[in-house]
Amino acid sequence: MPKIILQGTIIVSDEQLAIVKEALILHKTLTLQESGCITFEVTQERDDRNKYNVYEEFTDQQAFDAHQLRVKNSHWGKVTVNLPRNYRISNGE
Repeated sequence: MPKIILQGTIIVSDEQLAIVKEALILHKTLTLQESGCITFEVTQERDDRNKYNVYEEFTDQQAFDAHQLRVKNSHWGKVTVNLPRNYRISNGE
């Protein structure tokens, strides 16, 4: 099975920056501990503090789906549910 790659951006309003930054710490830790997580990077854009670049790799669709399910029910998922996202998902080929 091919690995799954997600890449793109999240836009965070000024009002939500502090809570998103705080929630991101635990979110990164938990994601990197997930079975099937190869790489997980969420970084704030240097020239635009409201834009976060996202890059994720998972070993396969099953690992990616498990991650998405965990996130949906997590603190991170709740504080970011309404944030604009622009993601592209591919199978690494």
